[in-house]
Amino acid sequence: MRGPGGGANLLALRSHNTALVLDLLRTAGPEGISRLELAERTGLTPQAVSKITARLREEGLAAEAGRRASTGGKPRTVLRLVPEAGHAVGVHLDRDELRAVLADLDGTVVARRHAPLDLGAGAEAVLTRVASVVAELEAELPAGGSLLGAGVALPGPLDHRRGVLHRVTGFPEWDGFPLRDALSARLGGVPVVVDKDTNAVALGLAVGGEGGSFAYLHLGTGLGAGLVIGGSVHRGPRTGAGEFGHQVVQLDGPPCGCGDRGCVEALCLAAVARGETAEAARVLGTGAANLVGLLDIDRVLLGGRTVEGAPEVFVSGVREVLEARARRTGEECVGVAVVSGEGRVAEGAAQLVLAPVFGQDG
Repeated sequence: MRGPGGGANLLALRSHNTALVLDLLRTAGPEGISRLELAERTGLTPQAVSKITARLREEGLAAEAGRRASTGGKPRTVLRLVPEAGHAVGVHLDRDELRAVLADLDGTVVARRHAPLDLGAGAEAVLTRVASVVAELEAELPAGGSLLGAGVALPGPLDHRRGVLHRVTGFPEWDGFPLRDALSARLGGVPVVVDKDTNAVALGLAVGGEGGSFAYLHLGTGLGAGLVIGGSVHRGPRTGAGEFGHQVVQLDGPPCGCGDRGCVEALCLAAVARGETAEAARVLGTGAANLVGLLDIDRVLLGGRTVEGAPEVFVSGVREVLEARARRTGEECVGVAVVSGEGRVAEGAAQLVLAPVFGQDG
């Protein structure tokens, strides 16, 4: 962590036992939780819990929340998380705009930024712009607050583990660029996590309580998917899962920016450009039906600026295709809904940093 208040070392926060305790402190809310309850729910010894909570209090991450009557003996002291003690910056780099948020440990957004961006302007220009925005947000940290790191979400494909970009559709110059390390160096060593925009939203939804298995389909300037299987973001062994927009659904169809032909993304965006939103929804539904058949997911969630421009059309169009599939297979039709919110990708990007602190999938 970095900031005027010092704070805890990020690696220490990511230790398994500390993460268990922090997660219970967070879910307990302002009312807090006692050390005995922490021991019972984590399976840790009371001595281990006392050591962890003492360290968290020293670091300003936990504080007393009063006392609670006991069934015997003296009243128990309860502890709570101090959300303002730690923050993360979440950055969404789209092809033509930048959105960024500053979020506290609870994930509550305390500051936002929005500016135009040309992703094709080159690494130097983009890094300079991102570093400037991060500095602006870091300046808004409350007294004693610390910066855990910055999460950056942008169109894929990319290598999440190494933070290296691959050939972003339409922007081949980014292929092989080490965005994580380059941005961390520009930010003076602040830890940086890089992931696809769709994975960031999917993580944010999962952390926010969207359970089970679902696909988040993001249609904006491009098309991609974030997959959550059994409560965890599915990235695959090479972290390349979710390149949903580049599945071919029309052989010898129109050329796509990826170099193939007849991709869902190319067909969707072409229909949108013609003003045929219902057709774009039907194509999106076809791709969604493929996912449902392959992965047996519970829900299909839709988002992105194009979807949000005509949410009813996209929901009804996708649902119609999924219902037709369900009638053919005899299966129950999965649910379809729109996930709205212009800053949702940036907020999910902040969770790339925050979620691992609480032992969740980042």
